[in-house]
Amino acid sequence: MRLAWLIARRFRQGTSKQGFLSFISASSTIGIALGCAVLIAALSMMNGFNQVLQNKLLAVVPQIEYSAVEGALDNWELVAEIAERNPQVVATAPGVNATVMVQTQSTFHGIQVRGVSAEHEQKVSSLSDYVSKEDWQLWQQKGGLLLGAGLAEKLDLEVGDSVSLLTPEKSERGFRSPERVRLQVTGLFQFGGQIDYHNAYVSLDTAINELDFARDVSSVRLRVKDVFSAPAVARQVGNELPELVYLDDWTRSHGHLYRDIELVRWVVYLVLILVMAVACFNIVSTLIMTVAKKRSQIAMLKTLGMKDKTLLQSFVLQGVMNGLYGVVIGCVCGILLAQFLPSIMLTLETWFNFDVLSSDIYFVGEVPSEWIWSDVFLVAGVALLMSLLATLYPAW
Repeated sequence: MRLAWLIARRFRQGTSKQGFLSFISASSTIGIALGCAVLIAALSMMNGFNQVLQNKLLAVVPQIEYSAVEGALDNWELVAEIAERNPQVVATAPGVNATVMVQTQSTFHGIQVRGVSAEHEQKVSSLSDYVSKEDWQLWQQKGGLLLGAGLAEKLDLEVGDSVSLLTPEKSERGFRSPERVRLQVTGLFQFGGQIDYHNAYVSLDTAINELDFARDVSSVRLRVKDVFSAPAVARQVGNELPELVYLDDWTRSHGHLYRDIELVRWVVYLVLILVMAVACFNIVSTLIMTVAKKRSQIAMLKTLGMKDKTLLQSFVLQGVMNGLYGVVIGCVCGILLAQFLPSIMLTLETWFNFDVLSSDIYFVGEVPSEWIWSDVFLVAGVALLMSLLATLYPAW
């Protein structure tokens, strides 16, 4: 094996002195390096979006929610107690949901208003992290309306302004003209994306007594240890409840985001194989030309008694060296690119005055990135394996 390694190094050094052959050899190494770097950065970006989805979006939207079929729950404390028996459930919180119209002068805007208990809500949600301390304290003390910053800007509202909420009135004959309730904006939350334009919060007492959403708590929200187990936990707990409820979890309301991320990840894996295949094709070309140019040296070595197995190993090692150099360079560059990708994208946005991800549309305003060793090893392993496979035919 040592002899095969020495011959492979000698053949590779000889290749570097021949113009066209050197160019093809360098192209294979550079191609593998670029492929590894780009793919590590792409997988890191997918990991970043996945983390933002779990740690940011799913920290605000309901992970699991049980809602009354009509009106209020018969006994929401019992629903919460049954849910908390499940080992996957971290906390529960009561709530009241309703869709209303916000009116400012002649402007109307439909929003989803949720009545919550500030004490319980902090156990299942990170809402307070997106509200200033002053606004959060004011909202807890005075009640009123906690409005999204995007909608407040659109309607030209500030903390202290008053708005009219038009709530639907239902009677035995159907819906009547909406009831108008005046509330003061006591705080703003800034989460990002469409949530800032379509969501608002009031206290549980305000929702029940002033807005008359329901006679009592109409929903119970759950927070779980593993967000990906939410559908299974929702079914387990739902089967134990003593009353009929509507069951909802985040995979129904926001699951398309996770599925999109996973779809792009699989596309990246496919691109990984195709890019490496194209780059490794140059290794095949290099070795075929090397074998053709080294026929006389090969004949001399075989005359001196070298076995075919040793010659095969030497050409295989020569091709693997091209792949190995490309993998090492590509992985190092890929890790550095993934580490500084958010800063690079922010710099490009500043220079060219454009937004890659608009915070008005998406729940994240910058490109996230989080590289992990398993992705690096995966990319490196696939590149080395394909480099090895590419050497077999010309070496044989």
